[in-house]
Amino acid sequence: MDLNHYANDAPVFRMEDYFQGEVKAWGIIQNWRGKVIERFDIRMVGSWDGDNGTMEEDFLFYDGKQQHRTWKIKRLSDSSYQATADDIIGIASANRNGNAIQWNYQMDISVDGSTYRISFDDRMWQLNDGVVINRSYMKKFGFTVGELTVFLKKTDTGS
Repeated sequence: MDLNHYANDAPVFRMEDYFQGEVKAWGIIQNWRGKVIERFDIRMVGSWDGDNGTMEEDFLFYDGKQQHRTWKIKRLSDSSYQATADDIIGIASANRNGNAIQWNYQMDISVDGSTYRISFDDRMWQLNDGVVINRSYMKKFGFTVGELTVFLKKTDTGS
């Protein structure tokens, strides 16, 4: 994704503003053939202290599974971030321009009793009214093996 394309697009997507307070989200995971294999809701709560942020994510999958993730985010500059979480391999890195942010990271995913290391190419765009669209391409050996689509809505409109 060429982030320069979004340089003049508004609203400007600043993680420290958007992920301050509560955000609700709804998403799907599709396999490489496009079939929806998971549906889920997410409740996120973020807080920031200067350049350091924490985002708590609680996933509720439609099949009853639950998952929790805590992101520790650091703003490195006006246009770049790094983050860690217990299930992320190493450090996630992000760059921002205009209304868009692109994250890259790796995660081990369990499928039918086997574990696979998957690379994520997360692309997020902030729209009006506190809405963000997230498209993530999950890759193994450079091939897309799945896609994630999430719609986020900021519920704390105080910012």
